[in-house]
Amino acid sequence: MDTKKYIDSHRERFFNELFSLLRIPSISALPEHRKDMQLCAERWRDLLLEAGADRAEVMPTSASPVVFAEKIVDRSFPTVLVYAHYDVMPVEPLELWHTEPFEPVVKDGKLWARGADDDKGQGFIQLKAFEIAVKEGLLRCNVKFLIEGGEEIGSPGVEAFCKEHLDLLKCDVILVSDTSMVGLDTPSITTGLRGLAYWEIEVTGPNRDLHSGIFGGTVANPINELCKMLAGVVDENGHITLPHFYDKVETVSAQERAMLGAVPYDEEKYKAAIDVEALSGEVGYSPLERTAIRPTFDICGIWGGYTGEGAKTVLPSKAYAKVSCRLVPHQNHEEISKMFIDYIYSVAPRSVKVKVSPMHGGESYVCPIDLPAYRAAEKGYELAFGKRPLAVRRGGSIPIIATFEKVLGVKSVLMGFGLESDATHSPNENFLIEMYEKGIIAVVEFYNQFGH
Repeated sequence: MDTKKYIDSHRERFFNELFSLLRIPSISALPEHRKDMQLCAERWRDLLLEAGADRAEVMPTSASPVVFAEKIVDRSFPTVLVYAHYDVMPVEPLELWHTEPFEPVVKDGKLWARGADDDKGQGFIQLKAFEIAVKEGLLRCNVKFLIEGGEEIGSPGVEAFCKEHLDLLKCDVILVSDTSMVGLDTPSITTGLRGLAYWEIEVTGPNRDLHSGIFGGTVANPINELCKMLAGVVDENGHITLPHFYDKVETVSAQERAMLGAVPYDEEKYKAAIDVEALSGEVGYSPLERTAIRPTFDICGIWGGYTGEGAKTVLPSKAYAKVSCRLVPHQNHEEISKMFIDYIYSVAPRSVKVKVSPMHGGESYVCPIDLPAYRAAEKGYELAFGKRPLAVRRGGSIPIIATFEKVLGVKSVLMGFGLESDATHSPNENFLIEMYEKGIIAVVEFYNQFGH
């Protein structure tokens, strides 16, 4: 069976179907897109049925609906549960986009649109690989799909859905395409994800905005105080100062650090790609280690006062920030969340009122490389890319993956095909057409190998 030939003969239809998903602004973070979430779920349902699923339906959760589908070949065969998400990140700042974010464009060998990679494009790889495996009689396993609509905001409602539908979701392994590779010429399979803790902070000073000339110097400025509190979270060595923060941080073996060191990496090209003159981070660790096996703290957004055009000399009443920690194995996100909240309250001055609200979080995840499903995935990458993939931990977080292991009791294999240049979560998100096609080939071969 020639997967490439199948892709070529159905190329126009494939693109039309993918474009129909990308045109739906399914932004889970914004309540005004609730109808778009439903519309996108229904479109996924229809595409799954057309691809060969025995059944597919949109099912409610306490948040956005999920799409469940299945193809049962033989009840005695192993079962793969494919996970993806149909929600996308907000598109702002719009002025930085070179194309319309929800009007997909193919140019320079890439597909440009919000969701082109994360995760509609990568989810579509799974959909089309499933279609080819069904049409060409390659399935030696049962396949189920769970496509959710809230991954970008912490998957609200999905854990409860899983607990309520344990029999429906029963499987032997979970297959996920929502991660990245080292490079097009350096295929890799993600074997670890960091966990996440996320908060919003509100700092209140006076009961209204004040004239900074009349009141400045005697009334605390909430923005100034917020900046001072947050600046103290990380010291000059890139070390997080929260008491007991590192107590449970995993000590990674010298062998695994050596594996990370074997990943091709050019610091000068890395800096040039993101237009920075120097890197920073925790002393004693390489850039790859900092983004894969070490925890971090970041201010994701900060605002307050006057931010319009021109000048306005104001002492603001309020200041806000959104902050996050990436976590490593054994760090519990709820423990870290309480730790951070306690710390901020302990350093907050009496001159302002502080409120810290946890938003969402999740645990880290590590995949064993001796799983039969992992070995099948390796074979898929070898066929598609011509070389054995590296096994590497990556710095991102998919909190629901650890939840699946806890609730469903099964491991996930992360067959991701993104690249750092894809600009996920940023303006001008894109996806290499070549990567999209090789991804389909790799997943089809996974099905050809798994279940033997």
